[in-house]
Amino acid sequence: MLKLVKGVVSFHENVLPGLRTQFAQLSLGQSPDALMISCSDSRVVPNLFASTDPGDLVVVRNIGNLVPRSEEVHGESEAAAIEIALERLKVRDIIVCGHSQCAGMAALLAEEGISPNVQRWLRHGLAARRRLDDGQSFDKSLTRQDQLSQLSVMHQLENLRTYDLVEQGLTAGALRLHGWWFDIGTGNVYAFEPEQNKFSVIDEAFGRRIIEQIGN
Repeated sequence: MLKLVKGVVSFHENVLPGLRTQFAQLSLGQSPDALMISCSDSRVVPNLFASTDPGDLVVVRNIGNLVPRSEEVHGESEAAAIEIALERLKVRDIIVCGHSQCAGMAALLAEEGISPNVQRWLRHGLAARRRLDDGQSFDKSLTRQDQLSQLSVMHQLENLRTYDLVEQGLTAGALRLHGWWFDIGTGNVYAFEPEQNKFSVIDEAFGRRIIEQIGN
């Protein structure tokens, strides 16, 4: 907590003066580029590795970056965020971002010792676990935990498609879905390439390809 308080003081003294105009503009409204669904893990900081400014990104964080299917929603915040992002904020892109060494994925692989609420929440990742057990993987060189994490990212994108607003946006060409994966050990961010059926690091060359595709 001491580090947090010192950080707020440093922000107030050193950073905020240069952002006051930007915050004043943001107080009049927001127009974010994307909605990102990522994990609650303290090592995963989307605004850091995506180099975003205030107002650029709507972020939903939960254990395992999971998305309940629409028919299973009972007031979950993820569904509310999807509605707000698409209906009111008109975002054009939704990103599900998993990561290496995910404790949620480790819990999915565990046979016992999982607390009741965590176990209930992780039901949204069970289909990915079954795919792993069936031998599916995007990269066999990864640990079983990380293989599951990547499979789960793609499964959560499938869950997103169960929402009428998402499917309508995709059909109209007004929405794009993206699967990303963050490697804590290297700091690299990977994006899923459907044509290659794999996650590829977003370096300068790959970034240019993505930008060109979005531009077209």
